Amino acid sequence: MKPFSWSIQTDLDAPAMANGEADGKQHSDRGVRRPSGLFFYLALLYTVWALVFCHHFSTSVQSGNAAAASPTVLQLKPSAFFRRDPCTGRYVYMYDLPPRFNSDLARGCRRISGSPDVCKDVTNDGFGPPLTGGSLPERGAYDTDQYMLGMIFHARMRRHECLTSDPAAAAAVYVPFYAGLDAAMHLDNADLAVRDALSRDLVDWLAQRPEWRAMGGRDHFLVSGRGTWDFLRRPDADGWGNALMTYPAIRNATFLTTEASPWHGHDFAVPFPSHFHPSSDADVAGWQDRMRRAQRGLLWCFAGGPRGGDMGTVRAQIIEQCGRSSRCSLLGKSAVTKPGHFASGHAMRLLEGAEFCMQPRGDGYTRKSTFDSILAGCIPVFFHPVSAYLQYTWHLPREYQSYSVFIPAGDVGRNGSIEEVLSRIPSEKVARMREQVIRLIPTVMYRDPAAKGVTFKDAVDVALEHVIHRVAKRRRAAAEGREHVDSVDGGDSWKYDLLDDGEKKIGPHEFDQYVYMHLAADLVG
Repeated sequence: MKPFSWSIQTDLDAPAMANGEADGKQHSDRGVRRPSGLFFYLALLYTVWALVFCHHFSTSVQSGNAAAASPTVLQLKPSAFFRRDPCTGRYVYMYDLPPRFNSDLARGCRRISGSPDVCKDVTNDGFGPPLTGGSLPERGAYDTDQYMLGMIFHARMRRHECLTSDPAAAAAVYVPFYAGLDAAMHLDNADLAVRDALSRDLVDWLAQRPEWRAMGGRDHFLVSGRGTWDFLRRPDADGWGNALMTYPAIRNATFLTTEASPWHGHDFAVPFPSHFHPSSDADVAGWQDRMRRAQRGLLWCFAGGPRGGDMGTVRAQIIEQCGRSSRCSLLGKSAVTKPGHFASGHAMRLLEGAEFCMQPRGDGYTRKSTFDSILAGCIPVFFHPVSAYLQYTWHLPREYQSYSVFIPAGDVGRNGSIEEVLSRIPSEKVARMREQVIRLIPTVMYRDPAAKGVTFKDAVDVALEHVIHRVAKRRRAAAEGREHVDSVDGGDSWKYDLLDDGEKKIGPHEFDQYVYMHLAADLVG
């Protein structure tokens, strides 16, 4: 090993100053200057290095009678002393909430009305029971319910590599409240006080915490497994859902949900959980390669069933047009497990066999099938911008044409041919769009929380980055004595991050006509 050495030049090497010495005569008793501060710093650093060397050598000798082995060579890099903490700026503080706010809700799964299978859904930290057979991988496939995101996120955060026990060091604070499970237990309860009881209890509990009072909750975030609409009922009004998101304290926090409101600034949509939860980079790469090689014999498909009501809805038109086409397929009767529910394996097999997958609105404006389609490498087709483009701005590209097709609902309602629109797309463009969809797969899936050594960013990683970035902007504003207002706040909040770099004012947008004019009529179906 090359000897470790420093070249130290001090004032001892400096030429003599003019102090009465005659004509350059050398004096053996020349005055010596005090060494510089740099000398003492380097000497101290050398001493520390020597101590580390001795400690390492002593430890090496003592471990396992290493004297009989080959000599130990120290490979110590000075840069090791200065290695950057990979969690700097990424630490998250997670509350240890009383169990009534999370684990008790999961254990009380049978209290959820109209969902006898929900106790199956809460197993495996919200992933549900493993799926075997079908087209999904043998490892990491689960029958995951769309409403389990709160549990899934919590399981991941319990193993998060950048958790901290010091709230002052945290970039964000996580509140692991299973808001979706609480809401589901009381959706049909006529007693509004009972519906709101646990949400109000949470707000009161948070208000007593110094971590909350530090910024009034502006650095906090919550995650729900249901859409925003289930939490927007005014406390003094009848209607659907509970009042969690209407409390001023919660409005200060960032609320992650599977479907956000286009008109509120503090809720942000994150992907519905699908059925594949990988444990390694190889799992993800292998699945992506498989989707690239998939034989897609269908031009288009629809993984869904009919709903009651007007036969002129987009959903009804899709089913009617697909049924008349030899290039389209619907889920067969064998896929139906009960009214409105389909076997996950059957649905994924259908999506993997088609070029385009139809995505009309579901129970809300969005649907879980959007992310099943992306997982299957199938190009999604949307009929209203609120179904995806104005929702998942953290996880899906702003250039929506790069990975999807948009057919206005009004065009389909006038008996426009879906197949004709899709047939006109050149095959080269279809290939590029499918490749973009396949590249999106890691960012819209939720990996196994116990996975180690993975490098890909999943939906949780992407969401955390944006939450932390949002909190950082709010901290900077607070330090300057002002309230941060970003582009998602106010009357135009439906546009979220659609401002281009450098733009300060939201101008006219191509989606204005769908959001501001006859929204309710356009969203039917």
